[in-house]
Amino acid sequence: MAVRLAGLDFDDMDVMAAAAWIAARPAGAPFSYVVTPNADHLVRLDRDPGLRMVYRQAELCLLDSRVVACMARLLRLGTPSVAPGSDISACLLGRHVGSGDRITIVGLSPIWLPALVARYGLSAPAHYDPPMGFDRDPAALAATVAFVRANPARFVFLATGSPRQERLAAAIVAAGGATGTGLCIGASLEFLVGARRRAPTIFRRAGLEWLFRLVCEPRRLWRRYLVDSPRVIALLARQRFG
Repeated sequence: MAVRLAGLDFDDMDVMAAAAWIAARPAGAPFSYVVTPNADHLVRLDRDPGLRMVYRQAELCLLDSRVVACMARLLRLGTPSVAPGSDISACLLGRHVGSGDRITIVGLSPIWLPALVARYGLSAPAHYDPPMGFDRDPAALAATVAFVRANPARFVFLATGSPRQERLAAAIVAAGGATGTGLCIGASLEFLVGARRRAPTIFRRAGLEWLFRLVCEPRRLWRRYLVDSPRVIALLARQRFG
């Protein structure tokens, strides 16, 4: 069941249901992708109709923000279940990815691959770390798409951050010939291998993961969390009150 929120139709699935749905999709199925928008994404999409279409074309759209869910409930809007991309990644790797499953990873520094493989008992993944700004460089984008097409896998982890990973996913679909499920999961793999520290569970359950990240990386994230993301309140209010 889809729940309309801030201009997107969200699939009402929790982490376990979403991971099971993704895992049940055949490895050889035509490539499609999963997006996990949070407040920052929703504000960006309101400004960029073209990017909004990229999110609408996703096979699954899952809410990755307890703050947005809380605000939606306060405004008496329909509210989908929260399914953070990091939790979905952990669930897939821990419960559904077998030692013989082929996976492809785009993004993540290669120095962290051994830790990821060891932690989850993975077969050696196909890995490509594209250059910064690759989504705005036609040649670099084409090379990244070609790598995914040349390395068919059951799960394709797109870990280059938003909106680069979503633009890449849409480009893979447009190119055709690729298979599997693309997971637009940002820094999730970095959290899982310890390259970045994720907020403690108590912060996450309280909807304060953003505060923990802001304290850890204030220079990089202050504008996102203190200026841009709060604008999602206006988007939700516009939906509620017209």
